[in-house]
Amino acid sequence: MLRRMMAVGVIVVALTSAGRGDDAPAAAKPANTTFEKLKTMAGTWVEADKDGKPTDKVFSVVKVTAGGSAVQETQFPGQPMEMVSVYHCDKGDVLMTHYCVLGNQPRMKADPASPANQIVWKFAGGTNLDPAKDTHMHGAIVTFVGDDRIEIAGEAWAGGKPSEGHCGTVKLVRKK
Repeated sequence: MLRRMMAVGVIVVALTSAGRGDDAPAAAKPANTTFEKLKTMAGTWVEADKDGKPTDKVFSVVKVTAGGSAVQETQFPGQPMEMVSVYHCDKGDVLMTHYCVLGNQPRMKADPASPANQIVWKFAGGTNLDPAKDTHMHGAIVTFVGDDRIEIAGEAWAGGKPSEGHCGTVKLVRKK
């Protein structure tokens, strides 16, 4: 008897939840313009040469994931230096965690006062690192030059201060 009741219960749950995939989504939350800008970066980005023309060197692959609630960027895909950054919103802020080849995971927050054509990332903590000692990504500025062109100026720190030798500026073109 108990088995039958459990079986019927499982069937009822299965049948009542089967149609839920077609239900309308919950009321949309107000869009965060910085996060929406990140979503427009979906695609493959290659380095530009000195004349601004695309090369064959893939710098990153960006995709929108988790039902549009996260953006995942894979830098140097398939290379020994492959790294991943994941972007998401939290209580109105846009946050990023960078899973670095150095074995640490700095977190950064987008500055809401960033110029309209930029996202300025500022260090907001991290795991597996002591920012006063360890080398880590500490900030970046992403400049949107056009729909298919961006520039990224990264800032690394070592020993508690900026480290010129670890980052620089890269010009990228979306692969068509």
